[in-house]
Amino acid sequence: MKIRSITYFCNPQNPFDEKILRSAGDFLSKAKSAFEAGGYEVQTTRLATTPFPNLLNGRVGELPVIAQNLANLLPQIGIAYASLGPALIEFPESYAVIPDAIAASENIFFSGVMADRKNGISMQAVKACADVIQRSATIEANGFANLRFAALANVRAGAPFFPAAYHDADVPAFAIAVESADVAVDAFAGQSDFGEGRSALIAEIQRHGQAIARIAKSELSSTRFLGIDFSLAPFPDDAHSLGNAVEKMGVPKIGLHGSLAAAAILTEAIERADFPHTGFSGFMQPVLEDSVLARRAAEGTLTIKDALLYSAVCGTGLDTVPLPGDVTADEMSPLLLDLCALALRLDKPLTARLMPVPGKRAGDATEFDFGFFANSKVMKLDSAPLNLPISASQNIHLNARKHESAG
Repeated sequence: MKIRSITYFCNPQNPFDEKILRSAGDFLSKAKSAFEAGGYEVQTTRLATTPFPNLLNGRVGELPVIAQNLANLLPQIGIAYASLGPALIEFPESYAVIPDAIAASENIFFSGVMADRKNGISMQAVKACADVIQRSATIEANGFANLRFAALANVRAGAPFFPAAYHDADVPAFAIAVESADVAVDAFAGQSDFGEGRSALIAEIQRHGQAIARIAKSELSSTRFLGIDFSLAPFPDDAHSLGNAVEKMGVPKIGLHGSLAAAAILTEAIERADFPHTGFSGFMQPVLEDSVLARRAAEGTLTIKDALLYSAVCGTGLDTVPLPGDVTADEMSPLLLDLCALALRLDKPLTARLMPVPGKRAGDATEFDFGFFANSKVMKLDSAPLNLPISASQNIHLNARKHESAG
């Protein structure tokens, strides 16, 4: 198990206050040393800001410039990546500027809110996010730029995983994201007793969660600690594959029936463990970041509909999903709408990071050259443009499911 990210949340002001940014860099350097001294490898340090429409006081056309400026500042303050937060439903023009900002910067991440409790599902925002994905697909020849954008549904501030991370206060804070799929693999490897495997997993999650929290609270107490997102994030080899963990639990191949139950059990194990939770804290299913998920998707065993189904019980939703290069925004919008409906009805955070690959059709092999990706095949999207009345630019309010008492 490793720490994927120490994420520092702040309001950097506009124009950027270099004192605030240098304080962020100094804190993250100290935090990295503290966690490494505690026995944890730290992969990255990251910065997440308040949503850029608020940061820019609504002048969203300035986003490409400030994104480029921040990208130039990051090496100077020793931070690997930054998120400028989401486009907001209250600023409808904030979505369209994101592809230009992605093109103008390196190592800067963005997102767009599609649905929240206040606004419900904004069909205008759903369509705007789909348009961002379509436009961003052509920034790089292989569609890789969409790694830096996620569409958000019911995602609150304080989640340390990118691209969803953003801040909602002036006072700085930090949170921890872990890479821990191997913990689940090890808990069920060679296990014939389900209860023992489950108990071992919960105990190991709790042990690491409490150890990380002790370091955070004892050595980094000057900055507010939001908690740990213990989503079982993978690395693209089988030893660190959440798909492999599902198969170690007894499901022959992830994508077959039984997979949803396994995903629910893994997510619930995180919830049972006693440590400070934040973010998604659940089953994570990034198709291109998990060697077994990538393999099953290439075989056709794991489909987009399967991944959407598992989103009902998982942590993050649809992540690094390779799509045909000719997919349109109107074809992606229904998928995003479904994700929003799940997020609001189940009152859980979900995201979509979709990656159309230019020149590729469903079934074609992907050819990414990236250490955190396992190549797969482009996945078929069973979708068609929506019609009226559901397609109208409107806000669709969905109450969270009520839990009726028996009687």
